[in-house]
Amino acid sequence: MPDAPKAKSAPAPKVAVVNASGLVLGRAASLIAQRLLKGEHIVVIHAEKSVVTGSHTAVVDEYTIRRARGSVRSGPHYPRYPDRIFRRTVRGMLPHLKTRGKEAYRRLEVHIGCPPGVDGGSAESLDRAKARPTLIPPITLEQVSRLLGARV
Repeated sequence: MPDAPKAKSAPAPKVAVVNASGLVLGRAASLIAQRLLKGEHIVVIHAEKSVVTGSHTAVVDEYTIRRARGSVRSGPHYPRYPDRIFRRTVRGMLPHLKTRGKEAYRRLEVHIGCPPGVDGGSAESLDRAKARPTLIPPITLEQVSRLLGARV
């Protein structure tokens, strides 16, 4: 009796590791969202080292207003930890209420630092999202998180 042909397994998804150190949060989030919608699985490391441009007071005021909006019971619930703020920013650039946006959002992993299972040496940096030198130094996501009350 001949053996039945074995079913081919699906190829492993391509995993891209992105180092967020020194990247502007909004620019990096938009580039990552585009790649997620194309079907890539993306792991972001060092999310706490990404930067938000603008004056320190304006940035901190914006994030505290977002955090204070709504109620504890009904939301909207805005995160205070840097990896979750990064995830939330990417989510804002995805059609997260539609099926393709939900699936793309599931393919995103964001980490504080570099977890043991991820090879940080082969991580790519998004050149189009790098912070440019300015007179006002940008504030890191870690500093914003600490001002929001996170223990990072």
